[in-house]
Amino acid sequence: MSAILEQVSENYYDVLREIGNIGAGNAMTALSQMLQCKVDMKVPQVRLLEFSEVGDLMGGEEQIMAGVFLGVEGDITGSMMFMVEEESARHLIRKITMGMMPEGEEFAEMGMSAMQEVGNIITGAYLNSLSTMTNLKVVPSPPAITVDMAGAILSVPAIQFGIYGDKILLIQSQFYDEVALDGYFILIPDLESYEKILTALGVPVDL
Repeated sequence: MSAILEQVSENYYDVLREIGNIGAGNAMTALSQMLQCKVDMKVPQVRLLEFSEVGDLMGGEEQIMAGVFLGVEGDITGSMMFMVEEESARHLIRKITMGMMPEGEEFAEMGMSAMQEVGNIITGAYLNSLSTMTNLKVVPSPPAITVDMAGAILSVPAIQFGIYGDKILLIQSQFYDEVALDGYFILIPDLESYEKILTALGVPVDL
């Protein structure tokens, strides 16, 4: 996969940024409705990183994060993740449950279900944007959520990246109501799907 990613042009990054903008905008609209309050965001940052750099970007591999992980099927196959720092996840859960979740119990069954729904909304918005811009069918599997150290959560896609290479495409979005929250969106297509995405976006791929 690294060989393909090395061909990524500035034009491709422009399209990815647009996908990030549209996806984040759609996600914030849905999240605003879910939280019943206005949610703003900053322009997402698209980065191509060494996989080993991702944990550091999130505050270190020991940083506790909530991660939503799901599979992707259809014309594009692979997986994707949405990750948010622990305290930000607690904030979102308290907002969604309208303060009914007792302090310190946000990651009980009810809170985890609420956070899973947040992840479902946000990942769905990004995948819909990718599907619309590429005209490729993208079907997500039901999401799974976990709360753990960033390094532990990232070890799941790390296995896949061990097969394809060590580069990762990450979209970082900051959104906020009364507090700022950093969300990290990681799309992990398989090798064939990366070629399909590049081709659909009009980027020549020479394998």
